[in-house]
Amino acid sequence: MDSAMKSDKPPPREALQMQHHEPPQRPIWQIIMVAAIAAGVQFGWALQLSLLTPYVQLIGVPHTWSSFIWLCGPISGMIVQPVVGYYSDRCTSRFGRRRPYIAGGAGLVAIAVFLIGYAADIGVSTGDKIGAPTKPRAIAIFVIGFWILDVANNTLQGPCRALLADLAGSNSSRIRTGNALFAFFMGVGNVLGYSAGSYTHLYRIVPFTKTDACDVYCANLKTCFFISIALLVTITVIAMATVSEEPFVPEVDESKSSSKQMVFFGEMYAALKGLSRPMWILLLVTCLNWVAWFPFLLFDTDWMGKEVYGGTVGEGQLYNRGVRAGALGLMLNSVVSGLASLCIEHLARWLGGVKRLWGGVNFLLAICLGMTVVVTKLAESSRQFTTAPDGTVTPLPPSEGVKAGALSIFAVLGAPLAVTFSVPCALASIFSNNSGAGQGLSLGVLNLAIVIPQMVVSVLSGPWDALFGGGNLPAFVVGAVAAAASGIFAMTMLPSPPPDVVLSKVSGGGMH
Repeated sequence: MDSAMKSDKPPPREALQMQHHEPPQRPIWQIIMVAAIAAGVQFGWALQLSLLTPYVQLIGVPHTWSSFIWLCGPISGMIVQPVVGYYSDRCTSRFGRRRPYIAGGAGLVAIAVFLIGYAADIGVSTGDKIGAPTKPRAIAIFVIGFWILDVANNTLQGPCRALLADLAGSNSSRIRTGNALFAFFMGVGNVLGYSAGSYTHLYRIVPFTKTDACDVYCANLKTCFFISIALLVTITVIAMATVSEEPFVPEVDESKSSSKQMVFFGEMYAALKGLSRPMWILLLVTCLNWVAWFPFLLFDTDWMGKEVYGGTVGEGQLYNRGVRAGALGLMLNSVVSGLASLCIEHLARWLGGVKRLWGGVNFLLAICLGMTVVVTKLAESSRQFTTAPDGTVTPLPPSEGVKAGALSIFAVLGAPLAVTFSVPCALASIFSNNSGAGQGLSLGVLNLAIVIPQMVVSVLSGPWDALFGGGNLPAFVVGAVAAAASGIFAMTMLPSPPPDVVLSKVSGGGMH
């Protein structure tokens, strides 16, 4: 291993004790069952991205404030993932270390989905007026449900990845196969979620979802979430019933048995204080990488509706057509991402290591974000207009070439997204070996480099875009610069771990 990755101090006794409890290798069908949970989790995330921002405006949250609601995702991720990771590393339940947290997360998802889907109905039944521009009670119920949903998803995500690694044991081939399957099921969940969110008559499957307080759009949201929870709960119940865990029995160091065990936040501080230089570089590269990703992930469909299609929110159908085209682009992105995740190992070997792969796709990300400016300018220069009988001038949809160019950006970005969801987790598992923390806590530390940029982008992207006259391009340009910087640091500053070690640990799980 690279000398930069070595530590002068031996791993703490607790870390060695946890390593000694490595579970045996399990059959491949058990790995498939656990990996399939990713489809249910990602189905819900896709619905959040495609449906919830319009929904919060429907119940009366101003558009300028809707982005702040998304702050609950990174805030809960910053707190919940490290906490769950820490305690799942040490859980001594007779049901195992990971399964209690997975089951609890699925139960919280069910509660959250009910609150979100029925926010408008509960609001009206408790005093909101039908047709009022703002429904304060519905907004309160929605925000509570939304926060619970993010907490639940973060509770599910970490233990699922950890259980997948546990089942693979020390067999590097099984680890690669399990991570590829996890990534594949993430793509399946994305495609299902975006497909469900784009179908406007889904509520007819369960017509009782449409009420006086909940119109067709709201009823579609309810139905989508019902399907989401049914999928997640079904897969989780089957996986938990067929895949068992051995109870974790920690070894006690008699020389320290009388000392007080360090609490979670003390462990987190110790983990951060003991990070090696390669781990700090990894956090820097990851942070810049997500500064690049979040503007596009948050505003991609809005970019299609405004800049590419030339529509205006709330005026005519052109903006909505652009948003639906963006949903198609997200489906293409999910398909490419799922397929690319199956090829990461081969691509890394072909390019000579994961740091070259990560750096290369970050440059590709920068180029794609820069191309959004080109596509926008082409759409503006070629836009045609029609004049109504009353003299109103309205823009026509963009040409087929412009639409193809925009959708191509969505599709190509699937490849760097797959690498972003994979390589940082793999490198973190190597660079943090000497930190004294368990795998769950180590991933929680890495997650800080993801959620902090998300909070910054959520708060600053709106005012930043407003400085340049509105629109999404200013934030995309900043993202392109950050992606290029991330690529440079990845290729020049990150050490090069042995390829066989890295490739055996590549994780397909995305972070939220």
